[in-house]
Amino acid sequence: MDHQIKKIAKRHQYVARISTSFIYAILVSIAMNFFWTPGHIYASGITGAAQVVSTVLKRFLSMDVSVAILLFALNVPLFILAWIAISPRFTVFTVISVGLASVMIKFLHPMTLTTDPIICAIFGGAVNGYGTGLALKSGISTGGLDILGITILRKTGHSIGSINIAFNILIVVAAGFLYGWPYAFYSTIGLIVNAKVMDMTYTRQQRMQVMIITDRPKSVIDSIQNNMRRGITIVHGAEGAYNHKDKTILFTIVSRYEMPELEAAMEVSDPHAFVSITDTIKILGHFYEPTL
Repeated sequence: MDHQIKKIAKRHQYVARISTSFIYAILVSIAMNFFWTPGHIYASGITGAAQVVSTVLKRFLSMDVSVAILLFALNVPLFILAWIAISPRFTVFTVISVGLASVMIKFLHPMTLTTDPIICAIFGGAVNGYGTGLALKSGISTGGLDILGITILRKTGHSIGSINIAFNILIVVAAGFLYGWPYAFYSTIGLIVNAKVMDMTYTRQQRMQVMIITDRPKSVIDSIQNNMRRGITIVHGAEGAYNHKDKTILFTIVSRYEMPELEAAMEVSDPHAFVSITDTIKILGHFYEPTL
């Protein structure tokens, strides 16, 4: 029975991921066809690289290769890397999301709402940021540098923040050379908006340090570990300064995405516990990440 339930749940998860991939594809195509292309704004990552290559081929070689085709083509080597280094399932969903995005960019009829580069940068970045964040929140990769980032993180434990920054700087510089330096700054605005909206939507990567002061440690530990796969450090022998009651301090790290589960676990186990939650800048050591 349990096996059957898990099988049904996994099937529902797959359907949800494919549906989210379709929503992402629509949003990135809206950002591209309604805002970025009319405003001469470049996106971040591989999408921006596809825009640059398309512009260069058309301007200097008279070759009209669409961004949609280049987006998929530039991702192919990364699909191979994902299959080898991450997992076949992850790769399949990545191919689906990138493939749908390429199809929608190609066939969604462009509509020029405005050519104002500032408006195009802000709204294009916001729409794409929301779509990308929604995809990542559902456990779907949008391809590109995500794959490289996950691979390097798993192999070395280090992020590729500097590589991302350097790659996007090259795209911004290309925008300056191709359309004039004001457009480089407009594209920078778009990149910032994209990143901010993506961070607000996708909260799984944001780490929070949780300190719990309780007189019911066993109940709290059982409740948290039954709801989340998180280790807990126990500090015995704490004492409240006001009433001098014995307390236990519990420390754990969770993602912001897991905050509802943490709050529910605390409500059940010890609603009167004192809980302090702070942003964590950096973690050294193992932090469990769900399987992709």
